[in-house]
Amino acid sequence: MNILLCTLGASWPVIPEIFGFVAPNRLDLYVRHPRRTQLDQLRREYALREPDELWICSSEGHQTEASLGHLNAWWQRLGAPLPLRIWTARGTDQLATQAECDHIRELTLRVALRASERTGSDGQLILSLAGGRKTMSADLQWAGTVFGAHALLHVVGPDPLPNEIARDAVPERFSMPLPAHLAEAVAPLVVGQAARNELIDIVVDGRCVDGATHPVPEAAPHCRWALGDEGCTLTAEIERRQREGGRLLGNFLAALGAADHHENWRSLYRLAPAQIEKLRATALAPHHAEWLTVLPKADLHRHLGGCLDLAQQRAVGRAVWDAQEPGARTAALARVAPLLRDRKQWPWQWPQTLQEGNRAMNCAALLVEASDEQLELNLRDATGTRVALKESVRGFAAYERPGELSGSAILGHAAAVAPYADALVRQARAEGLAYVELRGSPHKYSPEGPADFLRTLRAALVRAGARCGASGACAAGDADVPRFAFIWILDRRQRGIFNEVIAQAVAARGELEGFLVGLDLAGDEGTHRPEQLAEHFTPAFRECLPITIHAGEGEPAENIWQAAYHLHADRIGHGLTLRDDVRLQRRFRDRGICLELCPSSNREVVGFRDPDFPESLASPPYPLRDFFTAGLPLTLCTDNPGISSTTLAGEYLAAARMTAGGLTQWEALALMRQGFVHAFVSSSERERLLQQAGQRIYQQLACGAPSLASLQFADRT
Repeated sequence: MNILLCTLGASWPVIPEIFGFVAPNRLDLYVRHPRRTQLDQLRREYALREPDELWICSSEGHQTEASLGHLNAWWQRLGAPLPLRIWTARGTDQLATQAECDHIRELTLRVALRASERTGSDGQLILSLAGGRKTMSADLQWAGTVFGAHALLHVVGPDPLPNEIARDAVPERFSMPLPAHLAEAVAPLVVGQAARNELIDIVVDGRCVDGATHPVPEAAPHCRWALGDEGCTLTAEIERRQREGGRLLGNFLAALGAADHHENWRSLYRLAPAQIEKLRATALAPHHAEWLTVLPKADLHRHLGGCLDLAQQRAVGRAVWDAQEPGARTAALARVAPLLRDRKQWPWQWPQTLQEGNRAMNCAALLVEASDEQLELNLRDATGTRVALKESVRGFAAYERPGELSGSAILGHAAAVAPYADALVRQARAEGLAYVELRGSPHKYSPEGPADFLRTLRAALVRAGARCGASGACAAGDADVPRFAFIWILDRRQRGIFNEVIAQAVAARGELEGFLVGLDLAGDEGTHRPEQLAEHFTPAFRECLPITIHAGEGEPAENIWQAAYHLHADRIGHGLTLRDDVRLQRRFRDRGICLELCPSSNREVVGFRDPDFPESLASPPYPLRDFFTAGLPLTLCTDNPGISSTTLAGEYLAAARMTAGGLTQWEALALMRQGFVHAFVSSSERERLLQQAGQRIYQQLACGAPSLASLQFADRT
């Protein structure tokens, strides 16, 4: 709702003069004004909307009563186009005493408070300072600085004004456009805007400043009001808050810090208390998808092989296909011909047939020649309900099936890297990712030269528009360019080559500084216990390579402890069974070991309750709330967004659905910050990333969320 609130004394024409300016479609008073173009431009400049209601505060007395009579007659001649509400302060004739001035001030503040609550965050409260005595205008201006106003208006003109629009004014004159010579004597103007005072929204001694605490009766259309025995007046409450502003704000922030389990973005504590409380009270819901997307985020657990959706996989397959000679295409088509002919579900072991001959070309043949229906059926639909797949007949392979034609299956071909990197960067822009840690096994993509593969991938990402090193990080002009890093994965099942692979990673780190940022250990947790692997990690420890370990994804919490103790993990991938060991939770909190939670893949692999999946309702609740309230470092990640058909914003919504009590926007923002805090980059770059992301988040929240299109990362390709 939009409200025009005016003060009124003996000179009633100021109301039509202001109304004609803000509501030209209701009363085009200035159509003949010599500066009509400038008046129209002024309305556009301040984005003034026509009011939905007209409110007036007035004093009592014979002159004001006569003025109100003319005003009502004028309003009826207009056809009463809007609700008109008038409040008159009883016992305020000439405003000749302090008591009378205090009375009209109290009424003005209460009506302005009521109007600010009616307009809310989406409407406009416009205040006219043109009417009534100077004290009344001053009171209304003060109300604007307290409760906020979209615009403060005034009307100026020569002294004296022409009698036709001053002393001898009649309602008929202001019911139609003014003649040019009279219009020229009136100059509506905007004297400013006013922001809401943040002190108003702090609860003090259990008291709020709101219409329920300081009421004023509804004027329908006219109310004569007198202050009764109501204890503390609104005037006194506002004056008290302004006197004690520093202490009140300090107490609010202290209470906020004590209540929060995780520190939020530093910049957000500069928001008005009302906005902070709204963020803390607003439950994350599906309609916040765009809000989540435009905020800069970090994804710390994103497998290279599981990123791409089917359309992106097809584009990579086409690039590989087009790069080959006809003979190689013929051989690949012959290899996959039985699958292409079969329009039904393929045998479960069909990926093994792609291992024969050139695997990348065989994958490309399927991606290019198979129909969408064939691929959807055999990559995704064949796995059935995607809940607790680890315990299904097909086991973990069912979870991985949507990625069978991606990752190492095709990235071994040189022609695949560039389109793959292009898809990754476009994906990051679309999801609002400021920082991405990809992870994968270069020794599987390119056994003869894993470091060469990483160099090629880094170059391709840079060509696609990403930053892949610390140099120039967050420099001016680069704030909207996604930053990529890479974590080298070791497979527990390949212990026999650990020494060789870790040596390759350590050797490559120097040249790939800022891109190759850490090591990961993945694979079946039951294969080798961490203490059996610790000796292999010694070269990585010596080089201070950050370590993240897949652990506790349905396996006992003992595995998580082993990873932290023997392998010196800085982060844990998933760590879900940590919920079973409160003592270990405290240890993780004290040591700052971060959990990388991936709600969608956790539901698909382990099985957790998600209201959007009826098949999951018998599954246990997701442990995020337990971890969050325990103060554990944790952040949300995608794991395999292509496999799980998700985005990072989607993971926040999934977490909200799956978490007891849901998540608030404030909590989501704190989780986003954790992603940057625990990034595997230098402390100086981490601080720059945090500062820049925090500044962008503050700007977006303080100034209102822009459209998604305006906030996606700039295309630097």
